[in-house]
Amino acid sequence: MALTLVALIVATTIVFIFLRLESWPARTARQSAAELERLGKNLRAAFVDIAHLQPRITINDRVYMEQTTPVSELVVLSRRIEVEHELVHTWAGSSKRVKLHGTFIAKAGFDLRKGLSIDIRPDRIMVQLSPAQILGIEQQQVDVLAFENGLWNRISGQDVQSELSVLPELAWKKAAESELSAEAEKTLQEQLEQRIHTPHPLRLVFKDEKKSE
Repeated sequence: MALTLVALIVATTIVFIFLRLESWPARTARQSAAELERLGKNLRAAFVDIAHLQPRITINDRVYMEQTTPVSELVVLSRRIEVEHELVHTWAGSSKRVKLHGTFIAKAGFDLRKGLSIDIRPDRIMVQLSPAQILGIEQQQVDVLAFENGLWNRISGQDVQSELSVLPELAWKKAAESELSAEAEKTLQEQLEQRIHTPHPLRLVFKDEKKSE
């Protein structure tokens, strides 16, 4: 009886181990799928928090979430920009001079009308969108540093309007020549990594329209 009981226990153990081994691939696949879906939900929550939209998410080439009605822009970084411009004009020996100083806020981010998609796979997460760019320039303040009329060469309203229109152009150019766009891309990467907390490599892929043409 003792030998029979031992044999029964051994047989039961073998059967249990066999069934566990047989079902291991399916269980592993279910766990892996559940983990990828969890990442999909976390990424959705991150973009809802950052950009107030749900992006299109695919998991192993299967559409997991469709994109909601998108906002047009995602601003992730702002910076103060200061510029100056001076007009000096001399006519018949009489000179006039206008010098203005402008303070602007440059906003950098992404144009979401050009597309946003997320592809999740077991070995990596890929977020595809357009490169960061300067999305806007907002005027904060304009200071008059010089306003000098000539004896008969007077400053006109057109002179002032012309100088005021130059300041935003200079601010936009200065912002475009800075590292603001590159910093915006880095900032978005950091914001996503802080929100989803995943060991999977997270890669941002920026579509270059010029190259794709």
